[in-house]
Amino acid sequence: MQYRKLSYTDLELSLIGLGTMTWGVQNTEEEAHAQLNYALENGVNFIDTAEMYPIPPQKKLYGITESYIGTWLQANSNKREQIIIATKVVGPGAFMRYIRNGPRLNKEHIHQALEASLKRLKTDYIDLYQLHWPERRTNFFGQLGYPSKLDKDEDAISIKETLEALAELVQSGKIKYIGVSNETAWGVHEFLRIHQQEGIGPRIVSIQNPYNLLNRSFEVGLSEFSHREEVDLLPYSPLGFGVLSGKYCDGAKPEGARLSLYGKNYSRYTNEICNQATDNYVSIAKKHGLDPAQMALAFVNSRPFVASNIIGATNLKQLATNINSVDLKLSSEILKEIEVVHNRYPNPAP
Repeated sequence: MQYRKLSYTDLELSLIGLGTMTWGVQNTEEEAHAQLNYALENGVNFIDTAEMYPIPPQKKLYGITESYIGTWLQANSNKREQIIIATKVVGPGAFMRYIRNGPRLNKEHIHQALEASLKRLKTDYIDLYQLHWPERRTNFFGQLGYPSKLDKDEDAISIKETLEALAELVQSGKIKYIGVSNETAWGVHEFLRIHQQEGIGPRIVSIQNPYNLLNRSFEVGLSEFSHREEVDLLPYSPLGFGVLSGKYCDGAKPEGARLSLYGKNYSRYTNEICNQATDNYVSIAKKHGLDPAQMALAFVNSRPFVASNIIGATNLKQLATNINSVDLKLSSEILKEIEVVHNRYPNPAP
């Protein structure tokens, strides 16, 4: 395993991080524990979760993913210091009224969310606490352009207020560091500006946004922030919901696969241009005798702005393949071929 230091922290993250959003819908508690054991045995120390997991979100399953990690920690309490736990507090959304009667990123809700996560995770601190998506209305979750006619968000909780709430939790020792997720360049700038110029709240240290061969939108704007301000990327969906593994090529619908089960709800990576781009990327992998999933992951691993590549797996075979991508270094020839496809099909799944 390789490790990268998360900027402005004392955390050394494994280059492959373990995502958990399938635990509770596609994976049982026993399977989740087996994944944790296998990941740790193979050098993975970064575990990413969220209060709203599993995905797709359901009221009856709310928080169960964190609970699975908690029961594992309860049985392996001596391993708490060996792992870095990241979780997230949800932003506002009418579709999740069952969470705190409509979640907001204000002091009351953030404190409630953190206490509940600590209880489920059976730990007394979180290494990295992230805002799952912005309080304000903006372009994220597949929206490429900013809708300039939006209202001014007079009712939105300010970033300043959110930072003040997070500062209290850092000071209490309940969280070590904070990060953002599904954020825009303006949002990252504002979090940094308020902290640097007004001295409010802890400094954000990470951005968890989608990044993969079908969605490299992070490279436009946010990558410069990452480089100049040292706010590292924790990419999620590095395989585009498994599409880049090639298993859905030619219209295939493998039994039990995520898009076979929930494709109607998650169409981000299944449009026609995505299919064409994926076919091209899979062809490159096969031409060079590579596993398509490992090639896609190796590309993400190679990016200098990535601190830990958050992979997901529904079985140990997939997990082993994903973890082993750290040993694959793509040649300049392969990287050039990838750029040709990217220029032909730029960001078909933003």
